[in-house]
Amino acid sequence: MPSSRPDIGCDLDDAVAVVELRRPPHNYFDIELIGALADVFEALDADSHCRAIVLAAQGSAFCAGADLSKRTANPPQRSAHAVNPLYGEALRLFSCTKPVVAAVHGAAVGGGLGLALAADFRVTCVEARFSANFNRLGFHPGFGLSVTLPRVVGAQQAALLFYTGRRIDGQEAHRIGLADVLVAQDQVRQRAIELAAEIAVSAPIAVQATRATLRRGLADQIRVAVAHESAQQNAQYQTEDFKEGIAAMAARRPPQFKGR
Repeated sequence: MPSSRPDIGCDLDDAVAVVELRRPPHNYFDIELIGALADVFEALDADSHCRAIVLAAQGSAFCAGADLSKRTANPPQRSAHAVNPLYGEALRLFSCTKPVVAAVHGAAVGGGLGLALAADFRVTCVEARFSANFNRLGFHPGFGLSVTLPRVVGAQQAALLFYTGRRIDGQEAHRIGLADVLVAQDQVRQRAIELAAEIAVSAPIAVQATRATLRRGLADQIRVAVAHESAQQNAQYQTEDFKEGIAAMAARRPPQFKGR
């Protein structure tokens, strides 16, 4: 089923759908893109010909998250407990039933890492970069990462990645379990398709039932998490530290946080 949006591609071939982000080079997302991506996933969920999905991207990055370059002058203004509407759309991704393999050939940063972790598996390369850089920018992690990252790498590694905001390459991501397969950069997408095809050989009813068992309660956990993440972010978007974090990122310099 082809996508009607120019920034999302979708091709279904022999039970494997390749869904592609088409906002190169960074594939920054917004609520419209995540909503459209969820629309495609839900349509594939309803398509009996699709048994597995590959999430890939054009450009140099897999997904660099939201474009924060304009946030210093115009921080989001939301009531204290309002859920970020983008995270509301992301919840739809976690509610889909078919297995997803992310082909992470480049940077997966911030919310882009959250998107990669919405998948069941990640295929990557040494050149890729992974970062939960929220604290480095002055605010709380989002996109359900407070649930998904420790679920994949363990609480200790997740805390280390959150607190430092450090970037790790694909080899380190593979070592700590953040990525499942490590290949040459020009083989990332093909290997992801091969893994999805391997899954698609198994009985689809059994695969989806097993996946539902393994992910039981995950969507509900994400729903609770994004409400908490949003409340934290709403408060921190108004701080001096947030403005400093975004300014430092734009200037490519270390941030000078003051705790206010």
